[in-house]
Amino acid sequence: MSYQGKYLLAVFVSLVLAPDILAAEVIAITGATVYTMTERGTLNDATVLVENGHIVAVGSGVQIPDGAERVEANGRIVTPGFFDAYSYFGVSEMGLVKETVDVFQTDERYTASFELADVINPRSTLIPINRIEGVTRAMVAPRAGFFQELSNSPIVGLGSVIHLGSTEHFIVARNNALFVMLGETGARLAGGSRANALLLLREALQDARDYAANRQGFEEGRRRAYRLNRMDLDSLVAVLNGQRPIVATVDRASDIESVLRLANEFGIRLVINSGAEAWIVADKLADADVPVILDPLQNLPRRFESLGSTLQNAARLEKAGVTVAFSSGDSHNSRNMKQAAGVAVANGLSYETALRALTINPAEIFGLQATYGSVSVGAEADLVIWSGDPLEVSTFADFVMIRGKIIPMVSRSTLLFERYKDLDRPLPPAYTN
Repeated sequence: MSYQGKYLLAVFVSLVLAPDILAAEVIAITGATVYTMTERGTLNDATVLVENGHIVAVGSGVQIPDGAERVEANGRIVTPGFFDAYSYFGVSEMGLVKETVDVFQTDERYTASFELADVINPRSTLIPINRIEGVTRAMVAPRAGFFQELSNSPIVGLGSVIHLGSTEHFIVARNNALFVMLGETGARLAGGSRANALLLLREALQDARDYAANRQGFEEGRRRAYRLNRMDLDSLVAVLNGQRPIVATVDRASDIESVLRLANEFGIRLVINSGAEAWIVADKLADADVPVILDPLQNLPRRFESLGSTLQNAARLEKAGVTVAFSSGDSHNSRNMKQAAGVAVANGLSYETALRALTINPAEIFGLQATYGSVSVGAEADLVIWSGDPLEVSTFADFVMIRGKIIPMVSRSTLLFERYKDLDRPLPPAYTN
């Protein structure tokens, strides 16, 4: 086999097959400093026992079955895998190459029913790059487009949670959040005014409420015409029934107040995304029990609606009692969330809340806390052993497990590094034997 053939085979096995191959029924991580993300706090010199993909024991004095594979932590920190609360994994490979971008659409026929789940590419080269640095779950969300290619509505579609450990059965929660764009972006999508964006969303929810109450009449042609089609209405009915939240991307404080009133009017679950000025209305968010997904590095006003941006956003929200989760809003560098979390700590956020914002908080926001986000009995075994403090920029993941499967610490980046790191020898040929 040619060098090129061997190289491509190594890439295929490392990035695609290996996570499924490296599955052991029973694995014990021993001698660990475990950040549980539960009321148990931090456990020293602890063992985490994993069986068939789930955590079955955590603590000291855990009995390790004969034949279990042992992973020695040697005092290093173990956390749950990190969860990117707003990402484009598998639906945006190269942002400026349209053929690789499925994260938005401009068709007028579908809005609330536009779903990404069936087109997520679990073999994206961006997934191994991020999972070997500790990111194991992500919400894959739609957005409004960019430049002249904008969606046709402030309602941009449905997002799904995935795990990053396999090419099979990787969708953890399908279509479990509806995403809308308000503020300046919503205004552009709705004809130029924030008021029209809110009006379109209100009309859609009113139509869905009427449709839910008169479904038979609709099917028999005895109801008035609705603005949205049946599939969009069904998606919004799930919002009205509390089956999924609306995640509203919005920054200006007054826009956040507007969507809070709308959510209260319809009795729907609301999550704020981006929220550059969320700290200004933190008390109102806390009173309404509305969580905020944000990028802790957002501190410069990108638009007029984010003039109040500050690195202290997360800390001020925490002080008010608002649940905070972190996101990258990206598909390439989700791995940098840990650095961003460290910046939030440097600007007043508690260390524990920073870790929660990367683990259990996004799990709770999307209704997955029973099985993910903590190192606890019954949880799925997404675990990371860190070389040092996980929020330090110089720290790396030494070991990653997703759903009980040991992940090979290999990505396209590491393969290229190994290929070309020795510059004192002739470089290997790119296309010859």
